Amino acid sequence: MSRALPRIAARRDLGTRLLVAIIVVVIVGGATAWVVAARVGPAIFHSHMARISGTNPDAIVHAEAAFRTASALSLALALAAAMIASVVVSLFLTSRITRSLAPVIHAARRVARKDYTARVPEAGMGTEFGDLADAVNTMAMDLEHIEQSRTQMLGDLAHEMRTPIATLGGYLEAIADGLEHADAATLAMLREQVARLSRLSEDIALVTSAEEGRLTMRRKPTSVMLIVHDAVTQATARFSARKVALDVRVATTGTSASADTTVDVDADRIAQVLTNLLDNALRHTPPGGAVTVATELAPTVVRITVSDDGEGIPAEHVAHVFDRFYRVDTARDRAHGGSGVGLSIAKSITEAHGGTITAQSDGPGRGAQFTVVLPLAERSPHPPIGFGS
Repeated sequence: MSRALPRIAARRDLGTRLLVAIIVVVIVGGATAWVVAARVGPAIFHSHMARISGTNPDAIVHAEAAFRTASALSLALALAAAMIASVVVSLFLTSRITRSLAPVIHAARRVARKDYTARVPEAGMGTEFGDLADAVNTMAMDLEHIEQSRTQMLGDLAHEMRTPIATLGGYLEAIADGLEHADAATLAMLREQVARLSRLSEDIALVTSAEEGRLTMRRKPTSVMLIVHDAVTQATARFSARKVALDVRVATTGTSASADTTVDVDADRIAQVLTNLLDNALRHTPPGGAVTVATELAPTVVRITVSDDGEGIPAEHVAHVFDRFYRVDTARDRAHGGSGVGLSIAKSITEAHGGTITAQSDGPGRGAQFTVVLPLAERSPHPPIGFGS
């Protein structure tokens, strides 16, 4: 029997609990009012009657009895009315609360079943219920976005891996059957496909670590111009081979960054951002074109802009260029050899440093511009790591 009671109590819903609590409050309040009225009222009435001179004692006793009866009857009727009103209001309130919570419970159960389209309508029950509905809806939308990204990423990853794996499998099978020979050219091609898979694996691991905040960084004040100089120097040979001009310029507006302009960053990571942007510009700029790297100093940030006069980006694609595996022209980009996550890596690393990265293009054939904004390092008595260090 003692075990059954807790089970029954545990099954009570919120509306029942609220109703019981309100009834208990009304009963306690009524009992308190009854005790106070029974003790205080007659005493005060007797004191006033005693002050009236010439009053017959029998009349006083009769008046006091009449007072007690009238007070008790009036108080009983008032408490009964209060009890009925409280029960009615409590039933209405608990019903409203229960109806307002039902959509939240239903939506939460749908989300638990991986139905992320569930939404909670506005209940009209105040700020708290509104905040609860907004929180559940935001959670569902975030989970829906994550699930869509996960599904798309797995599909894109499988698509990216299919070509090199098929190539490796086909050639290995042909070599085993004696249809191909493992000469230098074939082995070089196989090594290239293995390297492509290795790069893809490393890029996915890097962008995932950055997005989840697990990216290891060794931050220290570093010269902006040193980072730009090193990235341009490393890319010069690739640009020369493609006959694309690569130029470093000062900003056309504002103040150009100088050798003593420092940012608190992991220099290798930011160099990787610039390398990815330069590689992206090189892939989409035809021979004879030009790519420009410009720096601009603002009061609290520095802007590094990589712009080209190449293929450009259609307006409907600009907002998606930082998505993993997103390609404006799938066949053409894949032929260029990109893994499809270079810009995603650049975005994740930049945001991990507290910065932002944006893309802009006036349309196809009119080039593109990528701007990295990084907060300046706080001034310190120690010299920055820069040229000649």
